[in-house]
Amino acid sequence: MRIISLKALRDFSVRFPQAASPLRGWRKTIEQSQFDGWSDLKRAVNSIDKVDDLTVFNIGGNKYRLIAYVNFERQVVYVKAVLTHRQYDLGKWRT
Repeated sequence: MRIISLKALRDFSVRFPQAASPLRGWRKTIEQSQFDGWSDLKRAVNSIDKVDDLTVFNIGGNKYRLIAYVNFERQVVYVKAVLTHRQYDLGKWRT
């Protein structure tokens, strides 16, 4: 799969350096795989949830949340936000 935008991952890693390694691991898993649907993705990245049409990935032992739209047909992951767990709980990403 292809990830759009890697800039969000880089920017978050600069602000939260301890997130860099878990985000690299997530990126490697996504980019080296092809997923036919939700069940394939869930098998590869177990700690995910669906929120409306978005997928929420729990990163780094649930310390961070990556919110993305996954288009299985085009094999693209569109990153909407990368947040700390606390930022995620505030819910501002929903708008």
